[in-house]
Amino acid sequence: MASCASGTVNGSLTTHVLNMATGLPAAGITVRLAQLEEPGLHWTELGQRQTDEDGRCLPLLPARQVKAGTYKLRFETAAYWQGLGYASFYPFVEVVFTVVDPVWKLHVPLLISPYSYTTYRGS
Repeated sequence: MASCASGTVNGSLTTHVLNMATGLPAAGITVRLAQLEEPGLHWTELGQRQTDEDGRCLPLLPARQVKAGTYKLRFETAAYWQGLGYASFYPFVEVVFTVVDPVWKLHVPLLISPYSYTTYRGS
């Protein structure tokens, strides 16, 4: 599993996770990236990372490797919450999104608590 560090490169795909219960970055969460293969509903895993102490990862897709299409980020949240002594309503969070222009820098933050989550297209 690759280690994570922040990176901001145009045309890349990045994420970070923030624990809203504590207001702190969520370290040690496994993040998997998959792409929807057309036609059909077959997902192909492209890679995985683990969030660092700042809740961030190296780009999940580096510059010039992003292509137009539908992608999914899967955040493995159950183990993270268990490690903090919480039971979580959501054992994982999947965020599905569409890339229209592959030269855009894409940043998909995730805000989590044991009983809710929020995501948005960041910059």
